[in-house]
Amino acid sequence: MKLLSPLALLALCGVLATPLMAAEEIPELTGCAAKKQGIVNQIELAKSHGNADQQAGLQTALDEVTAHCTDASLKKERENKVLDAKHEVSKRQADLDKAMSKGDAEKINKRKDKLAESRKELQEALDELDK
Repeated sequence: MKLLSPLALLALCGVLATPLMAAEEIPELTGCAAKKQGIVNQIELAKSHGNADQQAGLQTALDEVTAHCTDASLKKERENKVLDAKHEVSKRQADLDKAMSKGDAEKINKRKDKLAESRKELQEALDELDK
């Protein structure tokens, strides 16, 4: 009887661990496949909420992605977005430097806020680049 308990426990652990191991084996989608899956998820959400107009718009977007999206074009688009965001950060930094040289506290605070916003957008663009 003592032999049966550890064996049963081992079998139970194996059965419970199987879904966890299977979940780890699924590779994360990237590029156009990830973009398509995101739209499909949004379509399902729109269906569940009964939003036919949103569902139709998302279906059009899915058709466009299916017809025209390539991983290379998507990567290039995301790289351009990063470049634009870097340019915006540089511009905002120059604006802040100019405001600081004039010493206007109100303008300095506004420029700092704008710079922080631009840096956040840059980080989002960089994060998106890896997807």
